Amino acid sequence: MAAATSTATTFVSSQILNLSGSSSSFSSGTQSLHFLPFELDRTSLKLKTHSFSVRASGGADSAVTLLDYGAGNVRSVRNAIRFLGFDIKDVQTPEDILNAKRLIFPGVGAFAAAMDVLNQNGMAEALCTYIENDRPFLGICLGLQLLFESSEENGPVKGLGLIPGVVGRFDSSSGCRVPHIGWNALEIKKGSEILDDIGNRHVYFVHSYRAIPSDDNKEWVSSTCNYGDNFIASVRKGNVHAVQFHPEKSGGKFLFILNPASLLLEKYWSFNIEKKPVEGKASKLAKRVIACLDVRTNDKGDLVVTKGDQYDVRENTEENEVRNLGKPVELAGQYYKDGADEISFLNITGFRDFPLGDLPMLQVLRSTSENVFVPLTVGGGIRDFTDGTGRYYSSLEVASEYFRSGADKISIGSDAVYAAEEYLKTGVKSGKSSLEQISRVYGNQAVVVSIDPRRVYLRNPNDVELKAVRVRNPGPNGEEYAWYQCTVNGGREGRAIGAYELAKAVEELGAGEILLNCIDCDGQGKGFDIDLIKLIADGVSIPVIASSGAGSVEHFSEVFSNTNASAALAAGIFHRKEVPIQSVKAHLVGKGIEVRM
Repeated sequence: MAAATSTATTFVSSQILNLSGSSSSFSSGTQSLHFLPFELDRTSLKLKTHSFSVRASGGADSAVTLLDYGAGNVRSVRNAIRFLGFDIKDVQTPEDILNAKRLIFPGVGAFAAAMDVLNQNGMAEALCTYIENDRPFLGICLGLQLLFESSEENGPVKGLGLIPGVVGRFDSSSGCRVPHIGWNALEIKKGSEILDDIGNRHVYFVHSYRAIPSDDNKEWVSSTCNYGDNFIASVRKGNVHAVQFHPEKSGGKFLFILNPASLLLEKYWSFNIEKKPVEGKASKLAKRVIACLDVRTNDKGDLVVTKGDQYDVRENTEENEVRNLGKPVELAGQYYKDGADEISFLNITGFRDFPLGDLPMLQVLRSTSENVFVPLTVGGGIRDFTDGTGRYYSSLEVASEYFRSGADKISIGSDAVYAAEEYLKTGVKSGKSSLEQISRVYGNQAVVVSIDPRRVYLRNPNDVELKAVRVRNPGPNGEEYAWYQCTVNGGREGRAIGAYELAKAVEELGAGEILLNCIDCDGQGKGFDIDLIKLIADGVSIPVIASSGAGSVEHFSEVFSNTNASAALAAGIFHRKEVPIQSVKAHLVGKGIEVRM
């Protein structure tokens, strides 16, 4: 099974790396899945009044057929299925689709790239036949979009044509940020089995394109979601289900029951929170609270979570050792249980001498994704490099390996600065930068650009040609203005480009989200740099994650109330247990700010 899986994935991955695409997203397929708020550990489902054991028996009925076309993170789906003791049969031929008893269609990527692979391998026709025969199927994200007639993404591109309608891009002119990233609410339109008991809960979306409900497709629509306008969040017709959101990334609130052919496939991701959190009712896109883990090797060669003070991660002691705040996999698991909406790993050690397959960060991702079912982002080392053996790897190969190991998004830092500088200098998109290549193949929703600026104070904003702002707190000599100089190499080297100019450029080059740090605020615990975050969030139409400076729950409500940030990230206060994640969320709810509870 392992060899077959590897062969199938490598075969289609090689095609994906040569295809051009853009943004969207995509995933699994199954049938008759119910979402129920039970509690579960690895061996038993614990209801309020009793518990019963759920394990798959051997044989063909215990196998789930998986159509993995080789792009993006499907490891979470695999982990969830295996968690329950079920076997996975990978699709390698069109006949495998036609013979499937239950079909899951996971992946991430662009509409055109997916259709190219399906058509080239004869799988598009097999999928249509399977679905038209009302066989057990669940599509997720792009798996829903592919059912429609066509997509405007790099198109028009013809789809499977099973549902009337065209998949179009969100209209950012209405004020919504594109991609649509985060936890949003559903409006249930009709009975759908799989949507039972989740109408008042947030589910996780990540996409730039959507289908609109109409008279022609209304018999399919089982729920909608509002983001700028109402779009189709799920469809159901007979045994065919599809959802635009990602249940495998929607945390620990749901039990999935697959019941085609008299087989229960039960699937659940549990927070196991001892104290019940404050209940919230989902009504719109929630603000996200993200836990960040800076990961590097210490002086003994062990991989540890650390935290900098203005990017200095060493203790102020005679030994000057690397600050050790825990083990990355264990901490990530704890933050997931505590209710973090996403986990972000920042690999601050180069690992340039390692062959790609042996990078320690890959194993961290693989291990974390076995039990953490919220989005995982990884940054650091996403660039072209040559290892100690002389083997050259492109940035696209590096990103692909991170995705296959469990990452949902990758974060690019210094390499994005260099690409933006070249773009601003020439006015030409070369298509060769890591940012452009990865967003073209995996979609811009999979690419985060991490910006590391520092303040440069000014007496007069006209003293520089770069964007400057009036700051709340004057500089050391009473300066009332500042521009934000971008840095590379972990903040060690300043560049002649401002954070505003960089943010605008990387959005045009294909970034889907910005992680906005601030060297001046890092590790200080005095709050986020509101001036910087407002400047960038108001200047771009993609989501912005506020980072650096959180020291109390009030700092989170301050940044959400005073800026258009979509999410706020913290590290040290969570690692040192100074401020629990649930305390942050309870405070935000009390301030009238919607979050996922």
